[in-house]
Amino acid sequence: MPKLLHLSCSPRSDSESTAGARIFLDGFRQARPDWDIDVMDLWRERMPEFVGPIVEAKYARMKGQAFSDPQAAQFAEAERMAMRFSLADRVLISTPMWNFGIPYKLKQWFDIIIQPGLTFRFDPAQGYLPLLKDRPTLVILASGSDFATGMNRGRIDMATPYLREALRFIGVSSVSFVPIGPTAGPAEPIRTARDSAHRRLADLAKRF
Repeated sequence: MPKLLHLSCSPRSDSESTAGARIFLDGFRQARPDWDIDVMDLWRERMPEFVGPIVEAKYARMKGQAFSDPQAAQFAEAERMAMRFSLADRVLISTPMWNFGIPYKLKQWFDIIIQPGLTFRFDPAQGYLPLLKDRPTLVILASGSDFATGMNRGRIDMATPYLREALRFIGVSSVSFVPIGPTAGPAEPIRTARDSAHRRLADLAKRF
C-alpha cells in the first residue's frame, strides 16, 4: 500500500499549519482512498535527545568504529525514524515558523535522521552524497508575517531555505511550499491569506 507520511510540527491543534494540513489531507483521502496516511506528531513522538550515546554513535560511524551497546541502541532509534521517512512515497510537513526558523522539535528530527551511512555518505572525490530517493514533498509553512507577497515587515524567512537544503542533502529535492501568512495582525489579511492557502491546498491534494 502506498504511504503518505505527515510530519505534524505544531504543538497546537488549532494552529494555522494544522488547519491547512487538515484541508490537504481531507482532499488527499478523497483523491487517493487506497493510500495509507502515517501521521508523525513530533510533539508526541518518542525522539532521543541529541546528546550522549547518539552523538557518540555518529562520530563512531564517521571514524569507522564499532558501536558500544548504548550507542547501538540510540542509533537504532535514528534508523527507525529514518526508515519511517524512507518508506513514504509522499511527504507532508506542516509547521509554524518560530523566530524566523523552524520549531526545535522539527530541528531535532532532522538532527536525528541526518546521520552518516543512514541518509548521506561522504566520498573523498565527490563530497557529500544523499542516500535517500527523491519523493514529492509538500511543506505547509504558517508565519506571522506575509512572506508570499513580501509584506514581511522586516522579518527574514530562514525556515524555507533551511528545509529545502536539509531535505536536498538527504536526497529529497522535489519540494513545494504553501505559505500561510500573515497569521497575526488585522483580521481581514489573515482571513484572505488563510482562504487563499486553503484553496491552493485543496487543489494540490487532488494531484499530489
